[in-house]
Amino acid sequence: MKLLSVVIPCYNSEQYMRKCIQSLLPGGEDVEILIVDDGSDKDRTAEIAEEYASNYPTIVRAIHKENGGHGSAVNTGIANATGLYFKVVDSDDWVKQEAYLQILDKLRALAGEGSVLDMLISNFVYDKEGEKRKKVMHYRHILPRDETFTWGDCHHFLKGHYILMHSVIFRTKLLRDCGMVLPEHTFYVDNLYVFEPLPYVKNMYYMDVNFYRYYIGREDQSVNESVMISRIDQQIKVNRLMIDYLCEHKPEIVKNKRLYQYMRNYLEIIMTVSSVLLIRSGTEEHLEMKKALWQYLKDKDKGLYLYMRHGIMGGTMNLPGRGGRKISVDAYRICQKIFKFN
Repeated sequence: MKLLSVVIPCYNSEQYMRKCIQSLLPGGEDVEILIVDDGSDKDRTAEIAEEYASNYPTIVRAIHKENGGHGSAVNTGIANATGLYFKVVDSDDWVKQEAYLQILDKLRALAGEGSVLDMLISNFVYDKEGEKRKKVMHYRHILPRDETFTWGDCHHFLKGHYILMHSVIFRTKLLRDCGMVLPEHTFYVDNLYVFEPLPYVKNMYYMDVNFYRYYIGREDQSVNESVMISRIDQQIKVNRLMIDYLCEHKPEIVKNKRLYQYMRNYLEIIMTVSSVLLIRSGTEEHLEMKKALWQYLKDKDKGLYLYMRHGIMGGTMNLPGRGGRKISVDAYRICQKIFKFN
């Protein structure tokens, strides 16, 4: 069994996938790199995947499948992984070697001790095109460092400061046991990936190292605001699935106070992003979609709706009239400048 499986979802990724793969090869024989070619049809993605599989047959595996989207590629990675732990690295991102080797050393040591670790967390860097100072997302004021801990040991997560896909390494069996199946042909499923497994996470370990480099800058990138607005139906789909999951599993989740607070606040962030994008589009149809989204939450869980609707963020997102909508967007812009997303 490998120590760590890393899946790289690739769709027409010829221009940047080599940098990603090369950054992962120093992990050596403890790592398997699963290059999932998600039906690429416009470039040499499939050939490059086979090239690496041929050159590094004990480390790299090339998997070719029909196009199903990012979530489908992650599902395929989970199904094919042989590693004790599992990591997703997008094909336009990469990892820092020094931190990578430190993380592998820690996973190796914990496995050698017979410890069952559910989730390892590390920092990631917003590598935004054109910015000299890169924003580091760390958790040193929230999570205990260099020790195994539980949800009860976490401090309060600030608004906008959450554990994203770039931050986590899950135990592979946990991902399978939780039954998560990410929807196909849908963007923004990374929010589900770091949401649905959480009730199954009993212990964690945080390493304060800048491991993952998250590239932002391509015009066609899924987190580009104009692209997100054009795909708003997919953002809303993911948002509703998160509402469904939290409401349906609430009786169990609320038994763990800190976990419930975290998942509730994460959903609030996604509600805010969805609301602002719908406001930014400026159409009556999208304003009606925003109203329908909040009504959907209300119908699912009125108490959760009231908490979010009358909170600072929910209240700001639902101010009436054109002036209220402008305030909503201005508040969102401030968050963008602070946290460097989009």
